[in-house]
Amino acid sequence: MKKSITWRCVSISLVAVIVFFAPVVVSAQPAGKVVMFHAGSLSVPFAAMEKAFEAKYPKVDLLRETAGSVKCARMVSDLKKPCDIVASADYTVIDNLLIPGFAQWNIRFATNQLVLCYTDKSRYAGEVNVGNWHEILQRKGVVWGHSDPNIDPCGYRSLMVMQLAEKALGKPGLYGRLLANRPEENVRPKSVELISLLQTGNMDYAWEYLSVAVQHGLKYIVLPNEINLGNYKYDPIYEKAVVKVTDTKPGTFKMLRGSSCTYGVTIVKDAPNPEAAVAFLQYMLDPEGGLKVLKDMGQPPFIPCRVPTEEMKANLPAGLQGLTVVKD
Repeated sequence: MKKSITWRCVSISLVAVIVFFAPVVVSAQPAGKVVMFHAGSLSVPFAAMEKAFEAKYPKVDLLRETAGSVKCARMVSDLKKPCDIVASADYTVIDNLLIPGFAQWNIRFATNQLVLCYTDKSRYAGEVNVGNWHEILQRKGVVWGHSDPNIDPCGYRSLMVMQLAEKALGKPGLYGRLLANRPEENVRPKSVELISLLQTGNMDYAWEYLSVAVQHGLKYIVLPNEINLGNYKYDPIYEKAVVKVTDTKPGTFKMLRGSSCTYGVTIVKDAPNPEAAVAFLQYMLDPEGGLKVLKDMGQPPFIPCRVPTEEMKANLPAGLQGLTVVKD
């Protein structure tokens, strides 16, 4: 009897050891809701990504909310709204408003450039070109606009483009003359809100990202690299443009210097569903997944995506490290 009990105890002990040292099996199927705040200019490609991702992971429900990138970040930092992922049209928004308090890292995943959009309904549509757009925007009766520079990167980038045009064209005072023909009511919270105004003929011209113009079938003027904020090699020129915007505290302001259009994405520190958020970014940052969607929709991605330091790369979730390289 004692022998039987002894062997039974040994058997139980062996089972316990095997269970203890067995590898932890993590579910390959993420589930639950993933809340994502993102720039309006990413709406069309992210809608396509959402469909593809949810088809692959049917237990996940990706909930997207669009706003100006600054507003997206402040919904996390100021309003403390629950969120898993923030994707910004300007990666510096994440650097300045979310790191280090609300996020640890920031992956740069795509570029863009500013273009002047219009339609066949626009005044002087048959006349406008890269050489005279600035003259047409000053004409009486021409209605044009841009997004709010205080909450949307496309807004302050639009102002920067016009400042750079003044310098590149050698026309002192051009920036002021342009703004004098653009009433405040033509400044909208998000650049994508201007699209419907263009399409209905209620606005003649609007500053947008090239990807947005392509996705919505708009006509557009491509500007030289010295002006369009689309080429990082011209950053020493772009930084000569400076725009004053509101800061985080009411009644305070800060100055933003121009730089090339670079998009960034992060997962919030207290994300409600970090596992599923990582799964989405694994798809989004895959050259054959989300990055291909961006490329096909007129927005050049970084392949591979970038982080500025080895330290930041070490802080990435393991599933994202192989999709990035260290490059400033």
